[in-house]
Amino acid sequence: MSLIPKGNLKGIGYTFRKYLIFKSEFISVLQIRFNINTIQMKTFKRGISVIFFALFSVLLTAQIPEQLVKVIVTPNKDNWLYKPGEKALFSVQVLFHYNPLKGVKAYYEVGPEKLEPTKKDSLVLDGKSFVIDGGTLKSPGFLRCIVTVNYEGKKYEGMATAGYDPEKIKQTVPRPADFNDFWNKAKSELSRIPLDARMTLVPERCTEKVNVYNVSIMNYGYSKIYGMLAIPRKEGKFPAVLFVPGAGVRGYVPDMELAEKGIITFVIGIHGIPVNLDPGVYQDLANGALREYYTFNLDNKDRYYYKRVYLGCVRANDFLVSLPQYDGYNLAVTGGSQGGALSIITAALDSRTKYLAALYPALCDVTGYLEGRAGGWPHLFLKNNASFHNYKEKLETIPYYDVVNFARELKIPGFYTWGFNDEVCPPTSMYAAYNLISSPKTLLLIHDTGHWAYPEQHSNLRSWLTEKLGIR
Repeated sequence: MSLIPKGNLKGIGYTFRKYLIFKSEFISVLQIRFNINTIQMKTFKRGISVIFFALFSVLLTAQIPEQLVKVIVTPNKDNWLYKPGEKALFSVQVLFHYNPLKGVKAYYEVGPEKLEPTKKDSLVLDGKSFVIDGGTLKSPGFLRCIVTVNYEGKKYEGMATAGYDPEKIKQTVPRPADFNDFWNKAKSELSRIPLDARMTLVPERCTEKVNVYNVSIMNYGYSKIYGMLAIPRKEGKFPAVLFVPGAGVRGYVPDMELAEKGIITFVIGIHGIPVNLDPGVYQDLANGALREYYTFNLDNKDRYYYKRVYLGCVRANDFLVSLPQYDGYNLAVTGGSQGGALSIITAALDSRTKYLAALYPALCDVTGYLEGRAGGWPHLFLKNNASFHNYKEKLETIPYYDVVNFARELKIPGFYTWGFNDEVCPPTSMYAAYNLISSPKTLLLIHDTGHWAYPEQHSNLRSWLTEKLGIR
């Protein structure tokens, strides 16, 4: 199973090709401009590759690029919210150069998100908008309308998703009676392993205001957690933020902007490999040894891949609170997608965490498909995937790792943001977890976003975090 939905592969491939071209041109210009010799260039290229690969990784979860042909799908209710039994109508406009497109066939389908459509049809565009009767849902959930147009050999797509009483969506994943005992025992085992923190200054990344370090710490099972740390250089004590990663295998760089504002920032990888390697190493691992890592040992709750990952996030907090520059109280965690899940999980497992901020969390209510509705990433039970995972042993493991069972444990304030059009982390799955949270929570809902966020969402999240951490 790919980490990236098939429908997104073409756009991401295009973005990656542009990344390679731009990186190559950038390096060539600098070599000519500054007359860098061959030996220097080898070292320089390695550094630039890490930076550009990190930037490309951000692009995958950032705002999607504009399309030449715009397929605009709009529900007939401004808030995109409906009551069960209420009909949803979807208005569709197809624009080329911001003018209505004519004489091209548009295909559309409507149905519950991620499931087989209940309605499929097509029509030839006449330059006018048209309305699709989406029908309704009889119970809480989401109804999605997808419209596609093939123009000059390329496929363009637009969608809108109507929400039906999302605040009433309930979890499908059961809660084990020994859930807390299981994780308390695991944390106790972790506490007996020495931290063995190793910090190496990275002079080329340091600034006048911030020191940057490569870090390794000992984790559960005597594996390691690697990350990059940024510490303000001025005298004093500072709040700290743990950055937990989205799905995949890649390198990372610390958040320098927050560090320059007076916040210790620590970004970690989850796979027990350094986070400053050549991008090709990560690509080889993603395509080889770590391919579909989220399924490793899923049939054994004590050996499942994410056990070491979840405990590694707690261990990262062990490291942060051990720093002499830490203020002793203000500790936050943040991330998107898999990182959104890890933010919730870390906050639930570790009472030292005081705030969390999560974008479109994954790993929520993954068994939804077995109950006839969408489940969360990594879509273990979607269509053909179910034949590999719908077994007693795996179904017994999942409840110990699904976000829904951590969400109910939260006791701290949290900031959350997502949209209704997310096909990677369906809103049904995210609401199944969100509705269980009883601690203070703020949801910034931007309906039309998919598995990406507008700059305003990132800005609001960071403003919320810095305010909570006492930074102005």
